[in-house]
Amino acid sequence: MTAQIIDGTAIAQKVRDEVKAKVAARIAAGKSQPGLATVLVGDRVDSAAYVGMKQKACAELGMTSYHHPVPADISQEDLEKLIKELNADPKVNGILVQLPLPSHLDEERVLQLISIEKDVDGFSPINLGRLAQKGTRAAFCSLHTIWMHLSVEGSGRDHQRCQCGGVGPFEHRRHACGFAACEGRCHSDGRSLTHEGYPRCIAPG
Repeated sequence: MTAQIIDGTAIAQKVRDEVKAKVAARIAAGKSQPGLATVLVGDRVDSAAYVGMKQKACAELGMTSYHHPVPADISQEDLEKLIKELNADPKVNGILVQLPLPSHLDEERVLQLISIEKDVDGFSPINLGRLAQKGTRAAFCSLHTIWMHLSVEGSGRDHQRCQCGGVGPFEHRRHACGFAACEGRCHSDGRSLTHEGYPRCIAPG
């Protein structure tokens, strides 16, 4: 099978234009402005850059961004308190906790606290379970993006070969569940699937 390059930049711009129009229509109808809360623990340059991209995207699409930078030495108790406050805030529709967290914090505990309705990354155990259910099409950010690319390309999600390259433990679990209907396996350590046939989809971490 010959490899096919999917123009992700063009697809992304099309999606952004559509989302921007929908947000504008929602606000014009008197409904609330969608809001994304981001939580950045510490001052890692790469994490700050990623969160900054989310804030910029929110501004471009007409959404509200609620950024919560907290010190790297924040206690587990204080971080959990922040998550609970964001869960209860009606202005916040989605919550993104930037990983990795400092080693003294329990990442799984923090992610489990995020409301399943506001779990943008889809890392909570309940949402991972929903993702693995047959017929479920949960729209968690990175997986939804991959599915959309496959849909635009015309092949769809089912019965495709997928290789996940260099993803962490949380991402690997999510991608494995999301591509349960695909042929082959999702590797988290960069091993090649070329011996099983050329992968139709490569999901980077």
